[in-house]
Amino acid sequence: MADLKTSITRRSFLRSSALAGGGLMISFSWLSAFKSPDTMAPELADWAELTGYVKITPDNIIKILNPNPEFGQNVMTSLPMIVAEELDADWKQVLVEMGPHDNVKLGPQFTGGSNSVRMYWKPLREAGAAARQMLIEAASQSWAVPAAEITTKAGILYHQKTGKQATYGSLATKASAIAIPKGMKLKDAKEFKVVKSSIKNVEGKKIVTGEPLFGLDYHVEGMLIAMIEHPPAFGMKLKSFDASEALKMPGIKDVFTQKLYEDGFEQGGFDTRTFNDLLVVVGSNTWQVMKARKKLKVEWEPAGEYKDIIAARGQKREVVVPAELESTEAQLKKMQEWSAKPAPQLRKDGEPEAAFKNAAQVIERTYNAPFLAHNCMEPMNFFAHVTDDKALVAGPLQAPGWSEPTLAKLLNLPADKIEIQMTRMGGGFGRRAYGQYLYEAALISKKVKAPIKLVYSREDDMTYGIYRPMYTATYRAALDANKKLIGFHVNGGGIPEHAIHANRFPAGTVDNYLAEGWAIPSNITIGAFRAPRSNFNAAAEQSFLDELAEAMGKDPIDLRLELLQKGKESPVGQNNDYDAERYAGVLKLVREKSGWGKAENKKYSRGVAAYFCHNSYAAHVVDIVMKNGQPYVERVFSAIDCGIVVNPDAAINMVQGAVVDGIGNAFYGGLTHKEGRAVQNNFHAYRIIRMNEAPKKIEVHFVQNDIDPTGLGEPPFPPVFGAVANALFKATGQRLYQQPYAPQLNKRRAF
Repeated sequence: MADLKTSITRRSFLRSSALAGGGLMISFSWLSAFKSPDTMAPELADWAELTGYVKITPDNIIKILNPNPEFGQNVMTSLPMIVAEELDADWKQVLVEMGPHDNVKLGPQFTGGSNSVRMYWKPLREAGAAARQMLIEAASQSWAVPAAEITTKAGILYHQKTGKQATYGSLATKASAIAIPKGMKLKDAKEFKVVKSSIKNVEGKKIVTGEPLFGLDYHVEGMLIAMIEHPPAFGMKLKSFDASEALKMPGIKDVFTQKLYEDGFEQGGFDTRTFNDLLVVVGSNTWQVMKARKKLKVEWEPAGEYKDIIAARGQKREVVVPAELESTEAQLKKMQEWSAKPAPQLRKDGEPEAAFKNAAQVIERTYNAPFLAHNCMEPMNFFAHVTDDKALVAGPLQAPGWSEPTLAKLLNLPADKIEIQMTRMGGGFGRRAYGQYLYEAALISKKVKAPIKLVYSREDDMTYGIYRPMYTATYRAALDANKKLIGFHVNGGGIPEHAIHANRFPAGTVDNYLAEGWAIPSNITIGAFRAPRSNFNAAAEQSFLDELAEAMGKDPIDLRLELLQKGKESPVGQNNDYDAERYAGVLKLVREKSGWGKAENKKYSRGVAAYFCHNSYAAHVVDIVMKNGQPYVERVFSAIDCGIVVNPDAAINMVQGAVVDGIGNAFYGGLTHKEGRAVQNNFHAYRIIRMNEAPKKIEVHFVQNDIDPTGLGEPPFPPVFGAVANALFKATGQRLYQQPYAPQLNKRRAF
């Protein structure tokens, strides 16, 4: 990365701000990274734009825009690396900046589904290759030589025959006038110099030195703070309030009610409304507003049943939201009742009913998991300044393109009058794909006619929704007299969705297979949680496969590999959505790297699990020891097949983070309700993993191939749960069927 001594005048700052999209430069200016503002030449702000992602100065500084929101997965580094690779740039001369929201110029700009690198792999390569070709064409015209004779290396253009050479910067202005070429030939993976190398996080220094990066850091002169008092329980709504005492508090500007969606409003696919009638407190600073909110006298009443209209993917549907004040104990009982009912069939191969009827042995186990809170380290927040004719909003958001249409409808403004600035997110995990907190902020700003920042407290965040759903699944296996697997059946449900992926392993490996799924409506709002549905499905499935291996007298890895061999050589069905050979590859790699079965590892209680989701394959071996009478995950070995690894060090960090996150949620994660109220409202009651509970060693290995990159943020997460459960059985002799696992050890009770 470039590290320049700079100084900047007000004139050049305003000029560079305009080039970068105005106010965005305040939060994400590359200038903020330079600590010696004393020698910058004014012309450094003269950026020549080659493609939507690439700008170059005459001094040969290359700015690459990162299109996707960043919440720790390091796309601020990895996506620009892809551009730099095809551009043949010298990374030391590269500056990275968060791009503005512009889905025409910069693409979908969605962070989720482990799609960032996969989605942008080809477009970013093409953008870099196009910019490189434009520079070559500019050199060809300037030197009067054929373009085919010009080569590039590390930001320099060369013509070997004449000995001429020039920096990219010296020809950038001329190149910017050339039409952007299409259909460029891209590099072979063997030619990569930037991609596949380990490059440090471009924002690392800002993060560790505490520079303003996050939504909570965002500040403008005259900005007010807003907070929302929401009902204490799902299924309740505002009846009346008395704000007289709150309005007497220092700094308080107003207290009022605000509807999020008017009756009949058509929500987008990622819109939600946990509580529609907002009670808003606005004041000068966060502390004043928090204190005033406690002075409110509020009456709540049952919300009753209501209907939501969802318009997404070209279809419109009506969702009936029940009125019940739900409790975990009753929810569990209801799931048990629904499990016994006939369920919608998701997939059927062969004759599973006959297989189970004729089985010599049937193994049946049921697994349950609670709601989970996302608990991003940075609670929900958003800045908004809305006037009659335009809106500026800024904050942590995973899916600006999905939120913009709804925001435009709510504000009655055309999309081109709305500017969305994306700050770095202090965690996301799916929670920030749902933009209701952005809509709330914008509507509040419009009401008070002032710039405001909406802030959720931790208690607000944890009790407002949006949660990982509550799940259950019953697995059954049919064995013949020779302990051969002849039938497999999974029946899964949840509140308010099930987690079953009917076409994933072991589908396609068993002749007689049945998958069923059902869901119970709820007014508790749910949403994507790191590796949605897979995070439970993998836990239950991989735990059950270990019990099945034990009943069959097989090694757990051997059983999985035998099934995958059948899935490769003679697959059952046509819709299997995994590659059996790649799936087997991560199991073989983790078996090798962990020393599975070797005598020196017998001191550990070992558990294994593997899973395919988000286009990638992950396997873990978890090693548990007893520490002060409690199980402790001391070591983890991970094997991942995610295609080409763009930035190995960053990829290792991502896997390690997923492992720690998975261990913590497996042992401790759980949110319960009593009469609609979230019982856990902060970290004193919602247990998360602690520093001394993290493994001493997490060893990560990648399958080496040249397949285009696939997902990495989510795939390593789901199999952690199953590997932990399987290791705990070895350590304690207990099979665990309820998450979180810690309360189940030495107890047989529900969560």
